[in-house]
Amino acid sequence: MNWLETMRSGLEAVRTHRLRSGLTVLGILIGIAAVMLTVGLGLGAQSTISAQVNALGSNLLIVTPGSSTSGGVRGGFGSASTLTHADATALADPTVAPDVKAVAPVVQRSEELLAGTTNWTTSVVGATPEWLSVRARTVSSGRFLTPQDVTDGGAVAVLGSSTAEQLFGRRDPVGQSVTINAVPFTVVGVLASAGSSAASNDDDQAVVPISTASARLVGGATAGSVQTIYVQARSADVVSAAYQEVDAELAALHKTTDPTSPDYTIATQQSLLSTANSIAKTLTVLLGGIAAISLLVGGIGVMNIMLVSVTERVREIGLRKALGATPRAIRRQFLVESSVLGLVGGLLGLALGIIGALLLPRVISNPVTISPAAAVGALAVAVGIGVAFGVYPASRAARLAPIDALRSE
Repeated sequence: MNWLETMRSGLEAVRTHRLRSGLTVLGILIGIAAVMLTVGLGLGAQSTISAQVNALGSNLLIVTPGSSTSGGVRGGFGSASTLTHADATALADPTVAPDVKAVAPVVQRSEELLAGTTNWTTSVVGATPEWLSVRARTVSSGRFLTPQDVTDGGAVAVLGSSTAEQLFGRRDPVGQSVTINAVPFTVVGVLASAGSSAASNDDDQAVVPISTASARLVGGATAGSVQTIYVQARSADVVSAAYQEVDAELAALHKTTDPTSPDYTIATQQSLLSTANSIAKTLTVLLGGIAAISLLVGGIGVMNIMLVSVTERVREIGLRKALGATPRAIRRQFLVESSVLGLVGGLLGLALGIIGALLLPRVISNPVTISPAAAVGALAVAVGIGVAFGVYPASRAARLAPIDALRSE
């Protein structure tokens, strides 16, 4: 038997038992589609995380306060009020931190905004003009805060696109008035949309001068404190140098005696990205491993069907061997059958995975990324499963003695 005859015989055997072959293919199909969609979800999550983090700039440092202790209970990082306006001013000094381009201190709290008879609760951010460039944001209409707004403690506000829509609908909000904590503010601009994530909505906020927020919104003992200091390095190449300069200056200002436990925390975008991607990869591997179990089940199904096929075709095998077919030819025929089952299951699973990648994001609002390498790998795995789980049945058929096979009932 040549290869062409072997292929013809294998395909004919698969076609003869359509239902049995279809059920066998179904196991591989489900396994391939599940693995592709699981890995695609993981890759999509990683790309989304990377886009969100990189949108803030790869040269961004985020300084937050350390932990607080109250009643013997230690709070998490960011719960203390250890950062001040003076810290931000010092970090902006080029003689202190030459690798720092811009510094933007921030205070933030949730407040109710009132525009006419419409009210909306959102995050009110007290910031400086540098906030716009440091956070890589743009203004779609009007203007942003100016140094004069901060110096005068002006009652002006820049709204996020979602906040503006909730308060004013389709009306132009620039020039309109909103009330925040019983203080009337004039809307001077609207931020361009930056999108949202499960953690936050950057389009739902109102930005006011930090001096105004500290005096009229925060007040009290925390009026001189800031919740976050965004530090922008001059380029991504000098982030490490900027980090060291910021750390050294804050350690001197805060008189840190133990370098291992300062009362502030400095995070970089790359560290946040690495942590988030590490979590996404771990989940992808975990879910991919679970989905791969269905591939194992599909492979066992292939072996089971091929063993049944060998049992049913004992007389056929004996006749072929009596007419001169070698054990190698018999083995090759059954391996072709199992490979065809794996290939068909892989192709159908690949098609189902691509369809799922197109439809699933509409349901879960998360992208699913199917790479060409994953598609080729899926086909290779499917054929490999067919071959691997067809070896034993093929070898068993090849070992049958012709006389014993012809005598079987």
